[in-house]
Amino acid sequence: MSLLACRISGTGVSLPSRVVHTEEVARLCGITTEEAIRRSGVVTRRWLSDGEDPLDLGIEAAHRALKSANLSVADIDVVINASGTPLQPIPDGGSIIAAALGLPMGGYAYSMHGTCLSFLFALREAAFLVSSGRAQNVLVVSMEGGSRGLNFDQLESSLLIGDAAGAVVVSRPVNPQQGVVSSQFLLDTKGVRSAEIRGGGSRLPAGSVRGNATDYQFDMDGMKLMGGALRVLPRFLESIEPKLSKGAPSVDRVVPHQTSRAGIELMAKLWSPEKVVVTLPELGNTIAASIPVALHRAQIAEGERLLLVGTGSGTLYGGVIYQH
Repeated sequence: MSLLACRISGTGVSLPSRVVHTEEVARLCGITTEEAIRRSGVVTRRWLSDGEDPLDLGIEAAHRALKSANLSVADIDVVINASGTPLQPIPDGGSIIAAALGLPMGGYAYSMHGTCLSFLFALREAAFLVSSGRAQNVLVVSMEGGSRGLNFDQLESSLLIGDAAGAVVVSRPVNPQQGVVSSQFLLDTKGVRSAEIRGGGSRLPAGSVRGNATDYQFDMDGMKLMGGALRVLPRFLESIEPKLSKGAPSVDRVVPHQTSRAGIELMAKLWSPEKVVVTLPELGNTIAASIPVALHRAQIAEGERLLLVGTGSGTLYGGVIYQH
């Protein structure tokens, strides 16, 4: 893959005001706080309050990313919604974000949905648009309200999920080395039912007499997902770039999807822990927002080479090497 010349010119994050300690979630799940932290690796997370709208989080993160890039909404050519939890079935979430931002006529907006990897798909799409000259500035927004679909009888997901929004602006490069150096995505269909919400679509629409309440809540088989990652991830990483599964000598830092304690520990075995940007203990698994939130907190320096990597329901594997 040839270099997709572009630059991450701005990043922004917005979090719900409500801080939820694991002690509270453990009570809802019927286990001790110690066991909950041991199983998940999460100490605190943010959850939307009843009166909070995830769109507001997304818009705030977008404005912060624009300010970081020294741009206004009028400078944005394309808005991409990259969220795992949709705001509503129609209209498209990209249109909703663009309207709330006041994107002027002539701009365009749409969604790229790859569950937890939505941001990585959108980042590569933004890189394609900028490097080909079809856009000068692309705004990618990931906003998640996964706490509103939790089933507290299922410990694995309930202990992990947090809410957040992250946004980045992708612009033209300022030096010839900047951009997406390599990217790769892989689907392992063996895990297609390992993490899902069955209800809410055309198969089980709202108010359907078929199914039950749990069909509208997140259902996850974490052990099966981890088994698949152990089997697939090292080989997948080598398809992005040789030696990525053996210490990643060509990469300065790794910005992963914050899957779980087990997932972060797996990454620490593949790469030295000091290379990995970790937000899981403080924020939990914020679905597609986890990578842009971690990227924002990483405060990347000019010339740094990053691996952005993760997994998503399906089961999807994705990785992007970005040179800043």
